[in-house]
Amino acid sequence: METLDSFQQNRRIIEDFTSNTLAGFSSEFGRLVYLASLRDLSTGVYEHAGLEAIYPYEAVQQALLQCHEELFIRILEMPLEKQDEDLRLYLKTQVQKSGKVAERWQTLQAYRVLAPTDVPEYLRDLFSSNLHVLLEMIEAGEVMAPSGASPHQRPGR
Repeated sequence: METLDSFQQNRRIIEDFTSNTLAGFSSEFGRLVYLASLRDLSTGVYEHAGLEAIYPYEAVQQALLQCHEELFIRILEMPLEKQDEDLRLYLKTQVQKSGKVAERWQTLQAYRVLAPTDVPEYLRDLFSSNLHVLLEMIEAGEVMAPSGASPHQRPGR
C-alpha cells in the first residue's frame, strides 16, 4: 500500500510541476535546461523550494528526477529535424543571438550537464552528438533541410 501511496504522491508532484512550472516554457529544450538547472552538479540533488514547501523532500527528488529523465528521453525520441526546430526555438529566448549562444555552448560543451545523472552512457553520447551537430549548424548559420536533402545556408548569410 505504501508503494501505491508513493506512486500517487509522485504523480501529483509531477502534475503540479508540469502544469504550473514547465508549461510556461515554449520548448522542450527550455524545459530541459530549466530542470537541469534545479540540480546541484556536485551532489545530484534537485532543489525546488516551492515543491519542497508542499511535498516531502524525498518525493520531490524522485519526481524531479523522473521528469528530467522523461523529458530527456522525449527529446532523444524526436527526429533530428524536430530537435533542431525545438533547440532554435529555445535559443531565440536567450539574450544573445542564437549563433553566439551556440558558439558558447560548443566551447564549454555546456549541453553535457543537461543529461540526467542516471541515464546510460550511450544515451548521453547520442544526446551530446546530436547537440554538437545542431549547434555547429546554428553557429554556421545553416538550417536543417527536410529529410533526405542536405543542409543549406540561410539566405543573406
